[in-house]
Amino acid sequence: MIRISTIFIAICMVLVAASLGLVLYSVAGISGTESAIVALTALTFLILYNAVSMRLRDRSDVGGQIADLSRGTADLARQVAEFGRRLAALEGRIASSNSTNSDRVQSVIGEINELGGLVRQLATTVSAHEDLLAGNAPAPAPVTRPEPETPVDLAAPFEEEKPVAPPPLSVPPRPAPAVQVQTANPVQTGTGRNQTQLLATLRNAIDENRIDIFLQPMVTLPQRKVRFYEAVTRLRDERDQLIAAEEFISVAEASGLIGRIDNMVMLRCVQVLRRLMVRNKDVGVFCNVAASTLGNSTTFTQCLDFLEANRALAPSLVLEFKQSTFRNLGPAETENLAALAQRGFRFSIDHVTDLRIEPRELADRGVRFIKVPATLLLDPRQASTSDIHPSDLSDLLGRFGIDLIAERIEGERAVVDLLDYDVRFGQGFLFAPPRPLRPEGASATAGASPNQAKDIQGPHGSGTQSSGATSSAPPPQRITGNAALARRI
Repeated sequence: MIRISTIFIAICMVLVAASLGLVLYSVAGISGTESAIVALTALTFLILYNAVSMRLRDRSDVGGQIADLSRGTADLARQVAEFGRRLAALEGRIASSNSTNSDRVQSVIGEINELGGLVRQLATTVSAHEDLLAGNAPAPAPVTRPEPETPVDLAAPFEEEKPVAPPPLSVPPRPAPAVQVQTANPVQTGTGRNQTQLLATLRNAIDENRIDIFLQPMVTLPQRKVRFYEAVTRLRDERDQLIAAEEFISVAEASGLIGRIDNMVMLRCVQVLRRLMVRNKDVGVFCNVAASTLGNSTTFTQCLDFLEANRALAPSLVLEFKQSTFRNLGPAETENLAALAQRGFRFSIDHVTDLRIEPRELADRGVRFIKVPATLLLDPRQASTSDIHPSDLSDLLGRFGIDLIAERIEGERAVVDLLDYDVRFGQGFLFAPPRPLRPEGASATAGASPNQAKDIQGPHGSGTQSSGATSSAPPPQRITGNAALARRI
């Protein structure tokens, strides 16, 4: 459109200049050359005038555009400044919040450290009191009548809600009281029973379903709250006397009966776990499995079918093997172990004899717990014979998702030293010995001997002793001071 108007103006200017020259030539009588000069002069002036007017008009347009651009730039700068102010305010709030949270975290960490120090001081004081009482106490009198074990009542509220109290301080963790504790355990020793008699007793017990389960708790440290239970196997003979697993396991493995025993124990563990999980879903049960069961295809197939049917309990049922079993795994055992791990079952290692442990390999095989005797962890000679210092073992295992459990704890001094090793779980006679299960129905005496049932059951079938047993038993020693406070925490 601009080009057409410019061409039209140029044509008009040429026509005006030519008309002016023609008029001067015809009317004024000027010669043709002069008329042409005048016409060119007039055309030049017209061209100059048009150029100047167009330049003035373009300047005014450019000035308006520049003014609009200046206003837009000013608005943009104002918006950027507003965004900068808001961003600065937001950064200030974040910095203030981080500072406040850091102060709160530091205060909480300080309080936790202070509580940890108080717990260690309390445990040290209790240990000192135990040593003092042990030094001043008279020699223990011979045990005339074993104290019956209190059954584990699975129908009662779960014991994790309250910490496990340490044993009475009148029985310090010294060799003499340790013998007394073992004497108080109603486990019949194998004195006077040869291998043939023991094998016959074992066969009869399996046929008549006289395989009992005792539960020993595993507690958290230092809170001493029950977190797991270990199922300990006991065998009852014809006279209802108990035989420990250490006495008949070798005979059972040699005679090929260990597979049937493991099947029965696994069934009892699942039943116990279901009863425990009614009260608390976080409880767990450790079930021991023999190496021969893992290597026997027929027995393992039966166990695998049973565990497959109870696969929902896999997170709470821990299968426990010896350290020697893991070190001597063959192709069949490795394949069977992998089949259990694929079904979600976790493993534990006990009977640890040294600290030469490969946590990465064990974690790949599904091991999530390792039980090490407290004496082995606290033995100063292990620092030179093992690849890692015992105080760093818990952290090393924790990196691979394995929890360290200190077992066979018998004294408060060991607990104090284990806390410095960052051990999270403990097990031993200091917290509780293995105790029999309390039957569910009215036949509460079916799983124990007549004398045990008489002592265990009270007027209402509770875990207290009967009146006769209470009257014959000596009154417990009253504990005061820090020792009483230690029993409450």
